[in-house]
Amino acid sequence: MRWQRGEFEIDTDPSRIDVDVVHEYLERSYWAAGIARETVERSLSHSLCFGLYAGAEQIGFARVVSDRTTFAWIGDVFVLEPWRGRGLGVWLMQTITAHPELQALRRWMLATRDAHGLYEKVGFTRLDDPASYMLRR
Repeated sequence: MRWQRGEFEIDTDPSRIDVDVVHEYLERSYWAAGIARETVERSLSHSLCFGLYAGAEQIGFARVVSDRTTFAWIGDVFVLEPWRGRGLGVWLMQTITAHPELQALRRWMLATRDAHGLYEKVGFTRLDDPASYMLRR
């Protein structure tokens, strides 16, 4: 699926994802620092990926891990630094949450250290009862 907004496009075609762009960003991110390229490739192959493009250049990304029925986890969301401040992150998240295959979900989740304001714009809230959630590393 594709969405257009002026010179920008969001596309879920996995063949368009520039793995180098995604890997280079993730390996310097706070949540995936040092991640191996093979790990990124495998994560992409098992996710619904959303590439953000200016022409042919990939300038952003997000992926959804979901059963497409009840639950979705959004991860690895980014817009490259030179393209920030144009509302592209909000548009990317709006596109993800409006995707037709993800409309029956009961629960969406994500984790962020510093982008709460972005996610609140598309309906995410802080956990009411974080003590009920568990994590295994």
